[in-house]
Amino acid sequence: MVTRNVEDVIRQIAAATNTPEEIVAQMYRETWTEYSEGARITDYLTVLVARRVSDNLRRRQRDSH
Repeated sequence: MVTRNVEDVIRQIAAATNTPEEIVAQMYRETWTEYSEGARITDYLTVLVARRVSDNLRRRQRDSH
């Protein structure tokens, strides 16, 4: 699952949300596992997982203020 593209996505999310890459990577792995279970078509999983992780991190930041 961790390809160059995924590493880039994780770095971009970390930078955009001011979150350590380790946390983003963990969230990405967990979300990937959740979304990929039983999925027959995985072409867009990278996009969907990245979107969910970004949204969750932004929501956390908003709620903490």
